Amino acid sequence: MSNRDYWIFDDSAETNDKYGCSPNDRSITELLDSGVILVNKPSGPTSHQLTAWARKLLGLNRLGHGGTLDPFATGLLTLLCGKATKITNIVLNSNKSYVAVLRFAEAVKREELENILGKINGEIYNVPPKDSAVKVQVRTRMIFSNELLDFDENGQIAIIHVSCNAGTYIRTLAKDIGLLMDTRCDLMELHRDNTGSFDESMACTMHQLTDAVFLWNNQGDDQGLKQLISPIESVLRNLPKVFVKDGAASAVSHGAPLARPGLVKIEKGIKKGDTILIMSLKEEAVAIAHLEVDSDDLKDITSGQIATSQSVLMAPGTYPQTWSTK
Repeated sequence: MSNRDYWIFDDSAETNDKYGCSPNDRSITELLDSGVILVNKPSGPTSHQLTAWARKLLGLNRLGHGGTLDPFATGLLTLLCGKATKITNIVLNSNKSYVAVLRFAEAVKREELENILGKINGEIYNVPPKDSAVKVQVRTRMIFSNELLDFDENGQIAIIHVSCNAGTYIRTLAKDIGLLMDTRCDLMELHRDNTGSFDESMACTMHQLTDAVFLWNNQGDDQGLKQLISPIESVLRNLPKVFVKDGAASAVSHGAPLARPGLVKIEKGIKKGDTILIMSLKEEAVAIAHLEVDSDDLKDITSGQIATSQSVLMAPGTYPQTWSTK
């Protein structure tokens, strides 16, 4: 956040240490109530099966996942614990990247393949294959980059890295590459190595998660499990941020709109209607909201409603009520 530019409206505002806490100081119970686990999915199980295993392992009533991987695929699967399921759509809509192994029916030339990969950057039509895990429908998706990582000497196996919009079907992309190369191209292996603000260096295996839960349940050692669960704020780090006073955090957590007097600072350049993250001065996520006025115009406003919550993330009562009910 240090490289973001803010409008500061109250540089004297302070937070009460008796209430709330920094996301990094949360207990294991608090993390399981609204945390995120990044798992390296193996080939074989469906995303739903792996999620069900994790739900049973952790003893949670609510645990979902963001971004389905087909059974044969491996890589990053985001598990959302408890209240973190409220941000499922944000995880689903985050950009992704993949390493894909392609096999061509006939030998192709490296130079021709590199030329084709360069041509399919940008917006493309992307239709899910019939055996995909989701409903088949025509859509456009953005390919940010295609890179040839390796190419075998026989000209039939290639490894590429693709950075793209959420919901891009790499199997369909492989088929399109084959059409452009005038030969069949099949997707042999697929590995998701990045999703949103997460990369695979942050992921654990199901074996590691199982071991950490065992130590917690049987030896009372929660340190290993705490290292595997990220605060919900880690998923939301790319959203434009608004920091508010303790009293405003309390009001918003009870469902009230954000009023101008509760504002401490806000990122410059946010437009009316943009999605924002309302945060406490301890950097806790309070709510995901829509801004009702350009942030650059707030310097001329001293009262009134400035944002409406779409999803409240902070539990009511985290901060004391400071407004009158009379």
